[in-house]
Amino acid sequence: MRSLQGPAIFLAQFAADAPPFDSLDSIGAWAAALGFKGVQIPSWDARLFDLAKAAESVTYAQEVQGRLAAHGLAVTELSTHLQGQLVAVHPAYDATFDGFAPEAVRGKPAARQEWAVQQLRHAAQASRNMGLAAHATFSGALAWPFVYPWPQRPAGLVETAFEELARRWRPILDAFDDAGVDLCYEIHPGEDLHDGASFERFLDAVGQHPRCNILYDPSHFVLQQLDHLAFIDIYHPRIRAFHVKDAEFRPNGRVGVYGGYLPWVDRAGRFRSLGDGQVDFRGVFSKLAQYGFAGWAVLEWECCLKHPEDGAREGAAFIAQHIIRVTDKAFDDFAAAGTDDAANRRLLGIG
Repeated sequence: MRSLQGPAIFLAQFAADAPPFDSLDSIGAWAAALGFKGVQIPSWDARLFDLAKAAESVTYAQEVQGRLAAHGLAVTELSTHLQGQLVAVHPAYDATFDGFAPEAVRGKPAARQEWAVQQLRHAAQASRNMGLAAHATFSGALAWPFVYPWPQRPAGLVETAFEELARRWRPILDAFDDAGVDLCYEIHPGEDLHDGASFERFLDAVGQHPRCNILYDPSHFVLQQLDHLAFIDIYHPRIRAFHVKDAEFRPNGRVGVYGGYLPWVDRAGRFRSLGDGQVDFRGVFSKLAQYGFAGWAVLEWECCLKHPEDGAREGAAFIAQHIIRVTDKAFDDFAAAGTDDAANRRLLGIG
């Protein structure tokens, strides 16, 4: 068993044009003052980070780490959630996802995908230059418009989608393997990798690639009504990153899992700040400790009610209270009688 690291915070939802959220140094000082020990960096946000420069320059990569270390912070992972989404985009979502890309490739799906793939390659090298063990991303989606089987899906449609998804991702996975970094897909509705079964299908399609791993976020499983504790039991060998995010699911006579096109605050399934939802975090942290997850517990704030700064302040303490310092001895060691092979054999009647 191993103890988790943390608390840490994903900076994506906090970066802004006003201080203290407008630069790496100032947002780092803010996070450290709340009690965080690490930060997960959104690699697309130029206010905080230059991904291409970190890939090309070990000096810059180490400078970023040094600036955060001055506040007592470590870099937990880099994130390419937005770029990963663009590796695979169904045409139905071209316009809505175009905003994730630079203006030069908007409206040009092939060029946009090429840009996204290069971003992931930069992320592999940047992670290597920073000595990071894991990287956070999305898989993108080709089959998501067909997630509900009506009209009936044509035979082979899903298989073809995952073959193509694997074809696009396999060279990226190889790049991360060359860099010695685990690529962790956040299992998330809207992605083709949205539950255990879809992750298994993709894992098979990429030949059980050793760098194909999971960013575990239990909030998405609450909203899908999937057992978030059993998921850890099944997939713990592939869980290499962890978002600590809460959610609640309260269906009623008007709305259920699909949400009825309602805004977040009116949906049956809603993201909440830590401790305000239904995730069994005692169970989550216990299982991750049991299975020896030694990565970071990273707060991701996405509450539809609470102010983000309050969610961050409360979240730092919440995570710190849930991290288990694992024991280095058995509780009944005091009663141990020592090792005596001859005595053991006599007790078993075989000596």
